[in-house]
Amino acid sequence: MWPAFVLVAGLLLVGVAAEKDGVFAAAGALLARLPLGMRGLLAVSFALVTVVTAVLNLDTSVFFLTPVLLHLARERRLDERPFLYGAVFMSNAGSLFLPGSNLTNLIVLAHEHVTGATFFARTWGAALAAAAATGLVLLAVFRHAGAAAGGADHVRPALRLGAGAAAIAAATVLVLVLRSPALPVLAVGVAAGLVGRTPRARVLAAVDVRALGGLFVLAVLLGGVGRWWHGPARLLTHLGRWTTAPVAALAAVAVNNLPASVLFTPSAPPHARALLIGLNLGPNLAVTGSLSAVLWLRVARSLGARPSVRTYSLLGLAAVPASVAAALAALAL
Repeated sequence: MWPAFVLVAGLLLVGVAAEKDGVFAAAGALLARLPLGMRGLLAVSFALVTVVTAVLNLDTSVFFLTPVLLHLARERRLDERPFLYGAVFMSNAGSLFLPGSNLTNLIVLAHEHVTGATFFARTWGAALAAAAATGLVLLAVFRHAGAAAGGADHVRPALRLGAGAAAIAAATVLVLVLRSPALPVLAVGVAAGLVGRTPRARVLAAVDVRALGGLFVLAVLLGGVGRWWHGPARLLTHLGRWTTAPVAALAAVAVNNLPASVLFTPSAPPHARALLIGLNLGPNLAVTGSLSAVLWLRVARSLGARPSVRTYSLLGLAAVPASVAAALAALAL
């Protein structure tokens, strides 16, 4: 599982360089000029997050688009909370479309060796239902959100098409065309930091080595346990599709979805796609559920936002049951 963590580290470095160049602020300002109201902007933002997650992956989406949506809200002087939470919730919800959308997809379906086209043909309905249900829940919860309190203007940083912009383009291409983009993306991130002369303090503030390292160690340990303890895998043989997904969701919250996916799949699971629905959507219940949520917290705080772990879980209590039920129903059609 080490490539996932190396990829995230590389994307963090790319994002630091891009933020220094004002790329995210400029993208948010561009969206802010769309002639849409609050609901329209949220719908467009949620769709953008879903597409980027599907084509690239949820960690890329969370890292690149959380700053974009925050700058959009600030540019239009709107309540930034629906944009902030929408960035991570829609990333998790949109990670069922393609194998590369989420590392758990690759782990769970490693025994099947299906092509991306086959995966999409089998899951697109469930993926679309999950994304739609999550978006509708967020729109309903934040239906009264409007102008931000206060009203202080946010200064728009000047955009420089330098190392940060080039690094985003290079990282995007590498993620799209390579089966194992982790090390190349890390190299791009390091190069962007050196060329752009990103301050060391800024890099250390954005890249939480202890958090990433601790999660990696946990994943390795639990992955090792899964090699000799087949209890979680045997449990799945006694569950149906509608019970597999909730169990997987709770396991993701308890131990994170990456190690949970390893524990559940020493052999091919009986309901692989129901298992994926739980592992991919369950992390919307708590920030412990996925690496993307940990990454989202770091990015949001580095941009001056105030993400709440409690609010995250309260939103998840509404969004996860709706999205899991919608995805399972669509999977059965």
